[in-house]
Amino acid sequence: MRLILLALLALVFPAVAQEDMPAKVWLEKMSQALKEKEFKASIIQLQADHIRPLVYLHGKVNNQEVAFLEYLNGPPKNAVRVGNRVTFIEHDQPAYSILSNHIQGVWPAAFSSQMSDLEVGYQFVMGGRTRIAGRPGQMIRLLPNDEYRYGFQIWLDMDTYLPLRYDMLTQDKQLLEQLMVIELIEFSEPPSILQEAYKQEWPAVIDQAERQDGQNWQFSWLPAGFSVVVRDHHRLIGSHEAVEYIALTDGLANISIYVARAGSTPLPEELITRNGLSLVAEKVGNAEVVAVGKVPTETLARIAKSLMLK
Repeated sequence: MRLILLALLALVFPAVAQEDMPAKVWLEKMSQALKEKEFKASIIQLQADHIRPLVYLHGKVNNQEVAFLEYLNGPPKNAVRVGNRVTFIEHDQPAYSILSNHIQGVWPAAFSSQMSDLEVGYQFVMGGRTRIAGRPGQMIRLLPNDEYRYGFQIWLDMDTYLPLRYDMLTQDKQLLEQLMVIELIEFSEPPSILQEAYKQEWPAVIDQAERQDGQNWQFSWLPAGFSVVVRDHHRLIGSHEAVEYIALTDGLANISIYVARAGSTPLPEELITRNGLSLVAEKVGNAEVVAVGKVPTETLARIAKSLMLK
């Protein structure tokens, strides 16, 4: 009888302690779990017109993070991360590596970073609880502080604090994208595939694009929390036309900006939205600016119009 009581107390006391945990603490525990836990997550990514099944594994080998992502449908496509090097392996091209501390296409990089960085753009609010992948999950809402970005909902496993589901929602609560775990397995040591990945000799990191011909485009306005994370200047294959690429993020929402010399073809007057991905084309001086991202079209238009040369 005593053993039964002790087992019941072990189940009850953590849940009681969790009742008083603020939303930010839940997210901080999630961030730590994503960096420290040894686990395998089978995931379904849902968008408006397609479903994509994924498998993601994470662990630590010799105190270094190792992760593996596999796309289960279509041609073989995998990604491996060892420390801050991510290598992409696809069937129709040689493997290549880039510097990055996360694999894009699963959870946002901000999930493994400082949660305080997201507070500029979002409020953290506790939600309800439900069962996902056979596990009790606690919902945390990330409500935008302004109209320039969308909101998010995250369900965290109440045992491991790993994310079980992630929704992107428009201002009128329409679902744009969802990642949902259908099976979560925790390991006591890194799976063998990660140990082998750690030992593997991966391709050297590709050189960053040279920007000596790039122009100094700057933004006179960006939504709070957004910053430039990538600048790239290159020439299009065939036409050799120079294009400037600028990537922006607030940790959750990502925006891509393309700047090229204005051509003779008129820019489209209508804004295009598909699967939550908005596109805006604007003429800024003698340049054409195309902005793409999963944010409101009004945000993209204002960012594009704020570009200026310095």
